[in-house]
Amino acid sequence: MSAFERTRPSDPRIPVSPQLALRVAVLGALAMAMFAIIFFRLWYLQVLSGEQYVQEANANRVRQLPIAAPRGQILDREGQPIVASRVTNAVQVVPSALPPAGRPRLALYRKLGGLLGMSAAHVEALVVKGRTALPYAPVTIKTDAGRGVLTVLAERQNEFPGVVQEPVTIRAYPYGDMAAQVLGYVGQISEPELKLLPFRGVQSGTVVGQEGLEYYYDRYLRGRTGIQRVEVNAAGYPVQSSLAPTPPLAGYSLKVTLDLGLQQEAEKSLVEGLERARAGGKPAVAGGFVAMNPLNGQVLALGSYPTFNPNKFAKPLTKSEYAALEGRAGAAGEQEPAPLTDRAVNGTYPTGSTFKPITAMGALEAGVINPSQDLGGGQCISVSTEQFCNAGKADYGAVGLVEALKVSSDTYFFEVGELANSHGNVIQNMAHELGVGEQSGIDLPSEIEGVVPDSAWRAKVNALELACQRRTHRSSCGYVSEVRPWSVGDNMHLAVGQGDLLTSPLQMAVAYSTLANAFVDGGYGTVVRPHLGLEIDDSEGRLVQALPAPAVRHVHLNDSDLSMVMQGIHEAASQPGGTSADVWTGWDQALHPVYGKTGTAEHVGKEDQSWYLCYIADPTRPIVIAVTVEQGGFGAETAAPIARLIASQWFGAPKRFVAGSSKTF
Repeated sequence: MSAFERTRPSDPRIPVSPQLALRVAVLGALAMAMFAIIFFRLWYLQVLSGEQYVQEANANRVRQLPIAAPRGQILDREGQPIVASRVTNAVQVVPSALPPAGRPRLALYRKLGGLLGMSAAHVEALVVKGRTALPYAPVTIKTDAGRGVLTVLAERQNEFPGVVQEPVTIRAYPYGDMAAQVLGYVGQISEPELKLLPFRGVQSGTVVGQEGLEYYYDRYLRGRTGIQRVEVNAAGYPVQSSLAPTPPLAGYSLKVTLDLGLQQEAEKSLVEGLERARAGGKPAVAGGFVAMNPLNGQVLALGSYPTFNPNKFAKPLTKSEYAALEGRAGAAGEQEPAPLTDRAVNGTYPTGSTFKPITAMGALEAGVINPSQDLGGGQCISVSTEQFCNAGKADYGAVGLVEALKVSSDTYFFEVGELANSHGNVIQNMAHELGVGEQSGIDLPSEIEGVVPDSAWRAKVNALELACQRRTHRSSCGYVSEVRPWSVGDNMHLAVGQGDLLTSPLQMAVAYSTLANAFVDGGYGTVVRPHLGLEIDDSEGRLVQALPAPAVRHVHLNDSDLSMVMQGIHEAASQPGGTSADVWTGWDQALHPVYGKTGTAEHVGKEDQSWYLCYIADPTRPIVIAVTVEQGGFGAETAAPIARLIASQWFGAPKRFVAGSSKTF
């Protein structure tokens, strides 16, 4: 074979082997698949997802800042605003417009701090903190600096580079400390609150209700936060843009049951009553009151003293300022009265003789006594080695139920408590049936439950006390003063509203309301649900939602028994010798009969606590009033005159003249 023949190409007509053809086909298919994947991926990115990536690219240069929504108003029952919002200017610093770091910037901080009453270090710390959190947003230095400060900043703007004023809406309480514990206050939402169900979806930094009605109805009052869109550069600093904001949506208004005039007069009367008691040598450190419609539970006035001005919470408080509002230890180591505490709803007290109508109803309904039975003769009665005496060791003689309520005979009710002890929990059961020792369901964020003691309660707290002592090796843990079984003496103390009984003015107002509406309806009574909210309205005053408050339950009391109890407390407020008859001198008992009961509760080592409960009948405007004054002395001396003033305001009646005094009240 020649060299030419050895090097010439193979004959193209020679067929390719099957193995080679398969390999070529597989490689071709793979190449086509890869090209298809690349093609469809490019098509997906450019056609289907193009708009999405454009939006994401835009989002990289757009930041969103919340615009606070104005909170809705709170209106009294006549539609008068008692809580509103107002616009003021916040002093802010724009970090990107500040002078260079170093002396120029420090000089600005000193000058601004001097104007605002802050240190330069504080101003700098606020700027650093705000810039770290949101580098593209202005930093608020002071929310409500005052007109003088804002005027200086406006007139000397060139002296404060980077400092601007921004309109903001803040909460305003035009009546100051009026009904402060009821209305509550607002503040920026905290990290723990963001996790709570009522604040689900709320943005960090939003102002929300923190207490009172502001908290309970926050979802209506809060409104919807708006959005301010800010365009930023690659460094994260804002640049000029024309991005449209989403405006905020103002909150709804809340109309409440409070009567503005009655609320103001009641608070004034409480303060004056405390002042009179202190002038008479009583400490009279604090107090509370409730006025409500006994037929439907509408709270007409509710207050507590000492109080506070919720406007203070419109701006952040220091730790020391907040601690003072919570109550602090006094010179003697005792806790001073805390202004934030609502004593009308959360005060826990024995009630003294205001509990006696409840004792009477329980004993009558259980057949323990009959109203004509004479009991309680002498100054004291003795059980074992213990004596139970009338106040001042007075001797009213053996009397029937009506007279015992009229003169407030302790010995009569001590005997009732002794007799009732062998019949089970008849007094306790009546107390619970009327609403004492149970949360009333009022539309406020917190309420005490109270204690109506019985043998089961005593056994429970004994066990807690012993367990605590074993665990901590302490001689006393404070659950009970001594570990012992329930005794007849405990029931006797309960019968006069003493011992371990703990309740609030609100619960006692509910109990008296139940007696009152049962008295009106032949023994068929309603345990009303005290409530403050009436309705939710829009900004035009149109009804959005009614706020019903259904009754807790209904009770049936023997009409004859109830009539005897009501007669007793009516004579106490209207007949000579009645415990509060002098307080109601000059009152038209025929037009508006008063059914009232004084109470003087003892506290070991302290002055007695003053109580008064009354129901004043009227076809269209009935009212139940509960007043208590801590360390105020006798009920007739301090609490009852306060209730008289509240009633005078409600019915437009004349004020009472104090015998032997030049003062009227």
